[in-house]
Amino acid sequence: MSVNDRVRTGTTAAGSTAAGSTAAGSQGPHRASGGDQAPRGLKRVVAASMVGTVVEWYEFFLYATAASLVFGTVFFPNAGSQLDGIIAAFLTYAVGFVARPLGGIVFGQIGDRFGRKQTLQVTIIMIGAATFLIGCLPGFATAGYWAPALLVALRFIQGFALGGEWGGAVLLVAEQSPDRSRAFWASWPQAAVPVGNLLATLVLLAMSALLPAEEFLGWGWRVAFWISALIVLVGYYIRTHVTESPIFVETRAEMEATRTARLGVFEVVRRYPRGVLAAMGLRFAENILYYIIVSFSIVYLVTVHKYNTSQLLLALLIAHAVHFAVIPQVGRLADRIGRKPVYFAGAVLGATWAFFAFPMFDTLNPVLIVAAVTIGLCFHALMYAGQPAIMAEMFPTRMRYSGVSLGYQVTSIVAGSLAPIIASALLQRFGSWLPVAFYIVIACVITAVTVLTIRETRGISLRSVDAADAARDTATARVRA
Repeated sequence: MSVNDRVRTGTTAAGSTAAGSTAAGSQGPHRASGGDQAPRGLKRVVAASMVGTVVEWYEFFLYATAASLVFGTVFFPNAGSQLDGIIAAFLTYAVGFVARPLGGIVFGQIGDRFGRKQTLQVTIIMIGAATFLIGCLPGFATAGYWAPALLVALRFIQGFALGGEWGGAVLLVAEQSPDRSRAFWASWPQAAVPVGNLLATLVLLAMSALLPAEEFLGWGWRVAFWISALIVLVGYYIRTHVTESPIFVETRAEMEATRTARLGVFEVVRRYPRGVLAAMGLRFAENILYYIIVSFSIVYLVTVHKYNTSQLLLALLIAHAVHFAVIPQVGRLADRIGRKPVYFAGAVLGATWAFFAFPMFDTLNPVLIVAAVTIGLCFHALMYAGQPAIMAEMFPTRMRYSGVSLGYQVTSIVAGSLAPIIASALLQRFGSWLPVAFYIVIACVITAVTVLTIRETRGISLRSVDAADAARDTATARVRA
């Protein structure tokens, strides 16, 4: 029986444990994960989590956009065609996704053992340093094959750090949010992702608009990567003022007192395989849809229609701004009517997107292009906004960081990392967007089925999740005795 099953059915022992944990924990209005009112200081935690996430994803998505526009020419100039160079650049992009589960495993265990705050300070420095150095790399014409090799190495470091970033950022908020509004508050770190993407797009838009194409390919793109050094310092400073969630502090103290220190990915997989698989299924379509919209759309318009780069970046800029505004409202909706109906609607609507979006792209009408991308990101928000709350409610505190990081990051290998590559290959093979549309449909069907198999957790107490986990340990110990 999963932890959600136990929580929904309820036990006297679990209730007693939850009550005792609450009494033993923080007092007053800062009590984590309880009541209807936002704890004092929650907005500060949300802001700190968002700022760091903006920095992290600015750098990560900067690479994605540069892979579409620049890297195929600078680092892979011997490709047979423009699409061949882009596919090669996307393969280096995929390296970051391969590294993310490794980072999730390592930093998940560190975060569950030592705390979310320390982990987030390390990840932001790692990804900042890697991004700055990417901007310093020589091109293929100067360094030969050393250029793409170094690009791959730095991309791996980026992905490894980001693998530990997401879980810590969302859990800092989710674990301190009221039960009845957890999806809303925890959606704000998700909303920071389009802000980071927006900033990356804005910087590249400015550089491509102000510089001739030769200068942009020569050195202009590097400025966007160097800027990261400044914003990393701001993000790191703010994260030094983040406080650990009371529920985590209590759990760590209890584990130290009882010497229950079995943590990490293997324990999560052993105890909560259903939760990990469900998290992966939920993530699958959302991740694929997003990268088709923000990465492959660029490839399609540039390679098929030779669409103006600056106009395309402007379209993404508008879409990211709308995405940011929509995500918290979807989180609020998930608190009001439930996680499942909102997520299911996102999967169903996401399956329809390509069938009207690509014909809108083919018109080359700027308004229709902006509308197509914006609608797609709104469909994506229906799945994305509720993810932190849903995944946090699947795992107990003592292994929550590992659980959510594993489910979230492993999926990125077979979903987001491959989506632009598969879509570009399908376009090259068939010369049509239709196979790409059916690829999205298959992904959305997988996620929709997953949504139907999970339990609704709206309003659940994270302390009751911990209590169910403790009751399970007690029952197992009695059986063994």
